[in-house]
Amino acid sequence: MKISQKGLYALQAMMMLARHYNQGAIRIRDIAYEEELPEKFLELILLELKNARMVESVRGAKGGYRLRRSPSDIRLSEIIRLIDGPLAPLGDAEQLRSLIDRDAAHRALYQIFLDVRDAAAKILESTSLADIADGTPAKRQKSRKKKSEASVLPMVVSGGKGGHET
Repeated sequence: MKISQKGLYALQAMMMLARHYNQGAIRIRDIAYEEELPEKFLELILLELKNARMVESVRGAKGGYRLRRSPSDIRLSEIIRLIDGPLAPLGDAEQLRSLIDRDAAHRALYQIFLDVRDAAAKILESTSLADIADGTPAKRQKSRKKKSEASVLPMVVSGGKGGHET
């Protein structure tokens, strides 16, 4: 799975709208300024999010964009799928399952891709805008990072001058 620049901008804009949920509509220029996004590109992204009924536009002096649903009801997976398509590194889950069934020689490879897709999808589907809107990663992400750092750090520290690392 690769998130495009457009997908990243969409996530950033949605996070900003989540932070200002129940505060009225936010102007595109204010979103672009606060999130350091190109305004013209942001307009296209917000239009796509509006057509998907994730945001709504408000006209008038206090106009702009706001979320149509509570930030806790909008999953990151929805936004990514809308902007970037399937979460799988190679097609969607059904396509991968089909390859697993049909291509015995490469079944193990496709199963790994499906496992990666399922793990990413699980995280993205269980994380809402409300979970990340304040800029603080979810607790499960922090604990994973600490475990990861603990297992990587000794390898970096123990590296010798030209010797092999174990």
